[in-house]
Amino acid sequence: MFDAVTIKDVKLQLGALCKQKRQSYEMSQEDLAEALGISRYTIQKFENGKNATLDTVLKIANHFDLLNSLYQALKDIENANDINSMY
Repeated sequence: MFDAVTIKDVKLQLGALCKQKRQSYEMSQEDLAEALGISRYTIQKFENGKNATLDTVLKIANHFDLLNSLYQALKDIENANDINSMY
């Protein structure tokens, strides 16, 4: 059998990555929130695996220069031609 990845798992991983990047730049949650034009509470919730809206994910990815990597990963998946429809 295989291990299924859940949406919660992905949200937690995104939050952990955000926290790691933020701390590596020696930024507080407030600093990051101000730079992105969102609230500190949104950053706090995001880092705890909650409130992972697409807009927030993309803002954080862009801020930490991860947007190109994210885009390329999506293109690689698309080009693999193994996307199976659920319908």
